Amino acid sequence: MNPINNEISTDIPKENSKTISSESLLLKNKDPLHGITLKMIVEYLHNKYGWEKLANKIDIKCFKMNPSINSSLTFLRKTAWARSKVETLYLQSINNRATRYGNFRK
Repeated sequence: MNPINNEISTDIPKENSKTISSESLLLKNKDPLHGITLKMIVEYLHNKYGWEKLANKIDIKCFKMNPSINSSLTFLRKTAWARSKVETLYLQSINNRATRYGNFRK
C-alpha cells in the first residue's frame, strides 16, 4: 500500500520466474510415488479396475467385503504388506499406460 495516496500496489516481485519442467522434476526425484498420496492411488485403481477386479488382483478383505475408499485407506495405512501390493499394482498400471500411450519419461 502506498502511504501517500492509499493506493494498493499491483507490482508483484518476480523472485524466480524460471519454469521447471516435469521432466527435470522426475530426474531430480527418483521415487516414482513422490507427491502421490495413498488416497490418489486407491481412487485411481478403483476407477481403473472397480472393486471386484481390484479384489481379484490383490487378495485383500477391504476390497472384497463392503469396500470403500475410506475403509481401504484405514486398512492400508496400518498394513505395510498390503500397502506395498497396492503401490506395486499402481506403478505397474501407470507404466503400462505410459508404454501404451507413449512414455514421456526418458
